[in-house]
Amino acid sequence: MPNIKSAEKRVKIIEKKTAENKSTKSRLATYIKKFKSAVANKDIALAQESYNEVASLLDRTASDNVIHQNSANRKKAHFAKMLDELKNQAK
Repeated sequence: MPNIKSAEKRVKIIEKKTAENKSTKSRLATYIKKFKSAVANKDIALAQESYNEVASLLDRTASDNVIHQNSANRKKAHFAKMLDELKNQAK
C-alpha cells in the first residue's frame, strides 16, 4: 500500500485506466469474433461491414495506445487478406 498521497492517486488512476483498456480490448475481441464468424459462414456483405468496424476500432485502440500500432496494422492486413480470399472464392 502506498504511503505517499501522490502514489495513492497514481494507484487509483492506474486501476481506472486498466479497467478502460480491458473494456476496449474486450469490445475489440467481440468485433473480431463477429468478423471471423461472418467469414466462416461465407457471408460477404456481413464480413465487409464487420471488417470496416474492426479496422476502425483497431485504429482507435492503437491511437489510444491500448495496443501497438504495428499490431493493429498486422491484424488489419490479416483480416483484409481473409476478406479478399472470401471474395475470390465467391467468383
